Amino acid sequence: MIQTKLPKVGTTIFTVMSQLAQEHGAVNLGQGFPDFSVPQRLVEELDRAMRDGHNQYAPMTGVPALRRAIAAKTERVYGHRPDADGEVTVTSGATEAIFNAIHAVVRAGDEVIVLDPCYDCYEPAIDLAGARAAHVPLDPRTFAPDWQRVRDAITPRTRMLMINSPHNPSGAMLSVDDMRAVEALLEGTGIYLLSDEVYEHIVFHGARHESALRHPALRERAFVVSSFGKTYHCTGWKIGYCIAPPALSAEFRKVHQYNVFCTFAPAQHAFAAMLEAEPEHYEQLGAFYQAKRDRFREQLLGTKLQPLPVPGGYFQLVDYSAVSDLDDAAFCRWLTTDKGVAAIPLSPFYETPPPGQRLARLCFAKNEATLDAAIERLRSLQFA
Repeated sequence: MIQTKLPKVGTTIFTVMSQLAQEHGAVNLGQGFPDFSVPQRLVEELDRAMRDGHNQYAPMTGVPALRRAIAAKTERVYGHRPDADGEVTVTSGATEAIFNAIHAVVRAGDEVIVLDPCYDCYEPAIDLAGARAAHVPLDPRTFAPDWQRVRDAITPRTRMLMINSPHNPSGAMLSVDDMRAVEALLEGTGIYLLSDEVYEHIVFHGARHESALRHPALRERAFVVSSFGKTYHCTGWKIGYCIAPPALSAEFRKVHQYNVFCTFAPAQHAFAAMLEAEPEHYEQLGAFYQAKRDRFREQLLGTKLQPLPVPGGYFQLVDYSAVSDLDDAAFCRWLTTDKGVAAIPLSPFYETPPPGQRLARLCFAKNEATLDAAIERLRSLQFA
């Protein structure tokens, strides 16, 4: 009999709900992927890269032109230019980057602080490193961190703190005061920071994304992870990157080269051209998604679901207390099978879900027709 290395892991909730949606013909607002086209220039640049012969292994750390473009874009957005050769590594998606960062510095017996609810790939990577995830809950309604609780969770075994802003699943964002609190927490320690910033450009009302890269005291100990898939509507391409100081990047690359070695080469050339030619794409992404958020929220107000505030990202949390007393997993299954709209429960994002929490996550990174079809079904919801 196999003794599993991941006893708490089954099929991810995203796969489960997407399969259920397909089986029942439900509108899929569960798994977080856009159902609209990627930018036309990006498609053309990908085609050009393949036709120009960029179809073999890319350099392990990433195509030089892309690493230089990432460095230039980072300076443009955050005022800090990382060294393209020593501090930028292109990865096969943000999930690979997160895995690499954890395995680069976390050892058996260490502890990694994660803030619940947190994305489901965090803890399995920690477990596979032989370490333990120390879960610290965020506020159950605002999803704001209590930094004193985080401080209290630090032990001599703490090796890493993981943060995520804009936050999945809530869309909450860390403020400059939060980043200063993180600085104070980590000052004088050997604790590393992993900053998951995959929704960095999807922020609303002109708010500033507080990247760890803006803060010198943080970036000297941080792995900062970003995602081209989220920014350019192409989650299936699985291209991300990690920015970290040279010593951390060196350890990160040791894991990366024996994990995937390198990442899909034609897409790297396409992104390099896209970053240089159309910076307005990522600069205007917040406004693009804010229009979708606002329209979807207005429609939800005509249902019995109560939308929570969404400062960033492309997910809308809804309180379904006026519809059902079911727990979130049962409610999302019922919503999918009986009402034809797939959503994601929040409990899989927690070690210990808050008692009585009645929240579900809907993705609004969809065409208007998709969202309209979902709303039409949600308007019929009555207390179940």
